[in-house]
Amino acid sequence: MARITADGTAPQAERAQRTVHVGGEWRAASSGATREIVDPADARPFAVVAEGDEQDADLAVAAARRAFDEGPWPHTPVAERAALLRRVAALLTRDRERIGLLESRDAGKTVEEGRVDVDCVADAFRYFADLIAAEAPGRVVDAGTPDIHSVVVHEPVGVCALITPWNYPLLQASWKVAPALAAGNTFVLKPSEITPLTTVALIGLLVEAGLPAGVAGLVTGPGHTVGARLAEHPGVDLVSFTGGLTSGVKVARAAADTVKKVALELGGKNPNVVFADACATDEGFDTAVDQALNAAFLHSGQVCSAGSRLIVEEPLRERFVAELARRAARIRLGRGTEDGVECGPLVSAAQRARTEEYVASALAEGALSRCGGRRPEPSAVRPAEGYFYEPTVLDHCHREMRVVREEVFGPVLTVETFRTEDEAVALANDTEYGLAGAVWTADAGRARRVAGRLRHGTVWINDFHPYLPQAEWGGFGKSGTGRELGPAGLAEYRESKHVYQNLAPKPVRWFTG
Repeated sequence: MARITADGTAPQAERAQRTVHVGGEWRAASSGATREIVDPADARPFAVVAEGDEQDADLAVAAARRAFDEGPWPHTPVAERAALLRRVAALLTRDRERIGLLESRDAGKTVEEGRVDVDCVADAFRYFADLIAAEAPGRVVDAGTPDIHSVVVHEPVGVCALITPWNYPLLQASWKVAPALAAGNTFVLKPSEITPLTTVALIGLLVEAGLPAGVAGLVTGPGHTVGARLAEHPGVDLVSFTGGLTSGVKVARAAADTVKKVALELGGKNPNVVFADACATDEGFDTAVDQALNAAFLHSGQVCSAGSRLIVEEPLRERFVAELARRAARIRLGRGTEDGVECGPLVSAAQRARTEEYVASALAEGALSRCGGRRPEPSAVRPAEGYFYEPTVLDHCHREMRVVREEVFGPVLTVETFRTEDEAVALANDTEYGLAGAVWTADAGRARRVAGRLRHGTVWINDFHPYLPQAEWGGFGKSGTGRELGPAGLAEYRESKHVYQNLAPKPVRWFTG
C-alpha cells in the first residue's frame, strides 16, 4: 500500500499509488488511472491515489463474496472478532498523530480536530468489541411446551458496500466498518474521491491487526462509477451510504432492483432553539453564544449535524446575534496545521462556490449579513490559493429562503425568531430533514416538552454536537433510513434467524389419507 510520512505526504517514489485493496493485496486501478489529492489550504496536490472504476468494484465484490462464502471470518468466534477490533483501536491510538495530521491535510480541518476524530474512531471500535462480547448467543423464545426449543439468532448480512463522505472520512468509515466486522461481514469500502487518505490508512491498520485476506476491500474512485456499481451489484447484500440527499436517492434506486438492505444517512438542516431564560445570567448567555458558534462553525460548517439554523426568542435576538456576530468575526481562519488556527478552509473550490451562491441568494431575498459573507484576506497562515470563507451570520431570515431550507455545508448561520414555545417547535420541525436539533432553556419542564416534540433523531438539551458510540445516530424524514452506532447500528449488519426445534416429533394427522 502507499505509505504516508509523518508530515502527511507520500514519498515521491510512491507517487504511483496502489490504493485499491482486493483479496488482501494492494494494487493500482485496473485502468492505471490516478487522481491527485489536493490540500484545500493551498490548492496544491500532495498525494496520488488510484482512480478505480466499475471493473475494480467488481473485482473487490468478488473477493469479498469469496471471503464471506468460503472464508473463516463469518464463523470466527465472537471473542476473536472482539479482540481484533480492540487491536485496531490500539493501533489507531498508536498512530494518532500521524493519522490526525493526515486527516487535517486531506479534509482541511485543524490538526486538533483530526486527533479528536482518531480518538472517536478508536472508541467506536472498542464499543462494538464490548457490545458483541457481552451478548447472549441467542434469544430463547418460549413456545409454551418443553418439547420445543426455539431460539432467535443473529447472523451476518453478507457482503456490505460501505460508501462514505468527504467531511469526516475516517469517522464515518469507522461507524460502518466496526459494526460490519463485529457482526461477521465482509465489505468493500468506497471513500470520497476527495478525501480518501485516512480510509486507506485504516485498511492498512486492519491488515496489521490480522484481519483475514478478502474480508476488507477498498476501491478509491468516484461515486458515479464505483459507488453506483457497488449500489447495484447483485453480489452485495447491504449498502450503507452517508452523503447528500440527491446521491442517497440514486443509491436507493440503484439498490432496489436487487432488494438489498439499504441504510442512508443524508444530512440535515438542524435547528438550535434558544429561549431567553437560558441567557438570564451572564454565564448562561456566554455558554449559549459559545455553543451556537461551535454548532454552526465547527469544521467550517461542513458537518451533517451543524446547527446552521439559530432560532432565538425575539426579546433576546439583538443582544444574542450581535455578540454571536462579534465572536464569529474573530474566529482565526487558516491552514489547519498552523498553531492558533481555529477553523480551516472548505474542502474544495466547488464547495466554496456553492457557499457563496447560497449567501448571495439569501442577501437577494432580504437577509442581513451581520458578519462574514466573503473570502478572507490572505495571510501567512491563509494562502490566497486556499478555499477559505469567512464565518457568516445572516439575520432576518425566513422559511421561504433557500439558505434556510437547503443544506449549505459551509460556515453560514441563519437567524430566525419566535415568541411562543409552540412557534419555536413549529419552526424547528419545518424542514424536510430531521437529523439533529437542540433546545436551550433553564426550564426543565420546557426542555422535556420541546425535546419530546422535536422530530429529529438526536436532540440536545443545553448542549450541541456531542455523540456517544453507544447511542444510535440517524434521522427522521429525508435525513435517511436506519441507524448507526448503538445496538441498532450493529443490527443493521445482521439478519435474524428463528431456529425452531421439535424435541418430540409426532405425526400431525392433518391429512387422513
